[in-house]
Amino acid sequence: MKYKIVSDSSSNLFIRDKVLYATTPLKIISSEKEYVDDAALNVRGMVDDLKTVKGVVRTSCPNTGEWIEAFEGADYVFAITITSNLSGCYNAAMLAKEQYIQEHPEVKIHVIDSYSTGGEMQLMIEKLEELIEEGKPFEEIAAEVEAYKDTTHLIFSLQSLTNLARNGRVNSAVAAIAGVLGIRIVGAATEGVLDPKHKVRGEKKALATIYSDMKENGYNGGKVRINHCFNIESAEILKEKVLSDFPTADIEIIPCSALCSFYAEEGGLIIGYEGKNKH
Repeated sequence: MKYKIVSDSSSNLFIRDKVLYATTPLKIISSEKEYVDDAALNVRGMVDDLKTVKGVVRTSCPNTGEWIEAFEGADYVFAITITSNLSGCYNAAMLAKEQYIQEHPEVKIHVIDSYSTGGEMQLMIEKLEELIEEGKPFEEIAAEVEAYKDTTHLIFSLQSLTNLARNGRVNSAVAAIAGVLGIRIVGAATEGVLDPKHKVRGEKKALATIYSDMKENGYNGGKVRINHCFNIESAEILKEKVLSDFPTADIEIIPCSALCSFYAEEGGLIIGYEGKNKH
């Protein structure tokens, strides 16, 4: 039996070599251009373009046809989406599942609402790969990854919230503070909603706050996945900060693709990590 993992592009992962894998692209749409979030996109060019664009810039989730195409070629499919509280990806994937199973009743599909994005989705994808490689049954894998989801967390640090505010993801008053006099916003994904928790001055303080919050949420040397929007320097500093306490920690640094770069904006960090149970 052939397994496949499918994620939308907010996972920032386009290639995996352990299990059959595919992504469905989100899109960033301005008055001047549409950017398709796939491996071919020049993210640097998109970020620079959007700095000068006037008017509304919106995002669009993969449609059911794109999900259905991504499901093809496997007997068992696990699909994982950005939080349903910020996007229609989960609903589109569920509709695609219903349509696909009607035509392919022998195929099993489990759709996972990550209640997150970026690095936390990456952790769930890796857990799926591990469970599939262990040869566990489909239903057991589904149950275990849903349980694992309760032990993963996401924290972010942003120096601009302009695009989040434009799209109604955060309060405009909070967004106005970010970037003023070096203020950075440090927050978390709470029940699938972005929660700006701290206003801190400067990158050094922001990184210290991130690590402090990670430890408060039970980080104890587990996996960490650091996504950055053209801020490799801070990503490396955070990595070294974690390794100074946990020298054997499994840490990876991964650039943001288009969707996460649009919302994180230049200088932003999005970190997924393992910690205590959320409930």
